[in-house]
Amino acid sequence: MSGVVIAGGSVAGVYTARALRRHGYAGRVRVVEAEAELPYDKPPLSKTSLAQDPRVPLLTESEVADLGIELLLGRRVTELSTAASTVTLDNAAELQYDELVIATGAAARPAPWSCPGVHVLRSLADARGLRADLAAARHLLVIGAGFIGAEVASLARSTGIAVTLVDEAAVPMARVVGAALGERLAELHRMNSVDTRFGVRVNSLARHDNRLHAELSDGSVVEADTAVVGIGARLDLDWLEFAGLPVGNGVECDEYGRAKGFDKIHAVGDIAGWYQPRLGRAARIEHWTNAVEQADHVAQNIARPDNRVPYDPVPYVWSDQYDWRIQLIGTRDLDHSPHIIEQADPFRLAAVWRDDLDRVTGGMTVNWPQASVRLRQGISRGVPASEVGAQLIGASK
Repeated sequence: MSGVVIAGGSVAGVYTARALRRHGYAGRVRVVEAEAELPYDKPPLSKTSLAQDPRVPLLTESEVADLGIELLLGRRVTELSTAASTVTLDNAAELQYDELVIATGAAARPAPWSCPGVHVLRSLADARGLRADLAAARHLLVIGAGFIGAEVASLARSTGIAVTLVDEAAVPMARVVGAALGERLAELHRMNSVDTRFGVRVNSLARHDNRLHAELSDGSVVEADTAVVGIGARLDLDWLEFAGLPVGNGVECDEYGRAKGFDKIHAVGDIAGWYQPRLGRAARIEHWTNAVEQADHVAQNIARPDNRVPYDPVPYVWSDQYDWRIQLIGTRDLDHSPHIIEQADPFRLAAVWRDDLDRVTGGMTVNWPQASVRLRQGISRGVPASEVGAQLIGASK
């Protein structure tokens, strides 16, 4: 019995291995991970205080032994043969599998500029390299005002480092929460003394006289000691190029996590384009909670193939920025304005999106964890948005 091979020691990969044992799978479990050290969690890379090491292990060596799983560290999967049920590693070794779980995730999109002091942030090595430079920095340039860029800007400001934040979009987070709430997130940076340069792009970035010089499209120049580039991620799909799997926006899966047309191949985490019955379409969700929940469903379906359980998630993600804990729930139709409930002292906010039948479909909260729970439960149960809104209004008084 060849057992389960998990390609990728990501959050989704490690949680799949754990969940296989929890659901009673007794066969062989092997996890192939490109990095040479024990798998670690990714959110702390941009969320942990600069005074702390960002490494938060997903497994210890004793846990690996207790679970009876095999970790193949420092090895990368380079090829998949569905006909032979094998994966090939970068040392030419072949692993036979009964079930394959694809959990190779994504890598940071490379920075267009290559010079000392320019960082991306996806791995522990990236995080440690950035922190080493920030220890001596007075001014940080952040290119890209998405979640990673915003969290890094927040961390830098917490230690007194000056920050310039650049994004091509005039209201960067409008693509996630709409223009009105996006503008409030932009104002949050300005309230924390971040120099925001939105609606402009970086034309060039080079190091002169031990300083970075960024020329922007409006003709201005920003000088900084170091820079972080957060312009998205690239899925690790190259090794699947000739495998014959349905690959578009990730590995296309059914509601059980199986690659379409391949019952013994599954995908979890960032790389999985999972069919979601609630939405009536496939979608990829690049968030920690989704990776953990997907992993549990795939493990259960492998361990108990006669009792498969579909996965129909309510997406959830959080971001810590300055003194705001921002939580996003469900899906948000940005063509429609949400209902906003707000309290001034202490400050907290909830935004509720609804569909044409008044069912709550999505939400955003700031510093209001109970509202996030109510929103997620309401979306899962198809509760009217007016009912959820009334509950939150009552709670805010």
